[in-house]
Amino acid sequence: MNRPFYFEIHVENPQRAMKFYKRLFGWEFQKYEPATFDYWFVTTGKEGTPGIDGGMIRRKGKTPGAKAPIIAFVCTIDVENIDKAMKAVEKAGGVLAVAKEAIPAMGWTVYYKDPEGNIFGLYQVDDAAK
Repeated sequence: MNRPFYFEIHVENPQRAMKFYKRLFGWEFQKYEPATFDYWFVTTGKEGTPGIDGGMIRRKGKTPGAKAPIIAFVCTIDVENIDKAMKAVEKAGGVLAVAKEAIPAMGWTVYYKDPEGNIFGLYQVDDAAK
């Protein structure tokens, strides 16, 4: 059984978002320096306690308006083989939202919209990803 292990928050203004989540939940943020894009790791609690950690990335576009139908945290699902999983998602009716890309020295990620228009991610660990 595959289960969520990570989330991402897409934001237009990272500093504003970090201030909000730090103040609201006490979350900590650490910039991921090897990335060629703005990305921060989000620590939501102490290691060994229930819950998951995640990330924050600069949104590719403007913040959706208040009446936008989809504003969400993106859950990312750990998979053994991202290419095989991508084929399965497409066969099941998923639509590519953001193309597969490497997270240097960590792995591969890709984003899809489900048939209801909700975005979710797939992630494959791969230390050799470039």
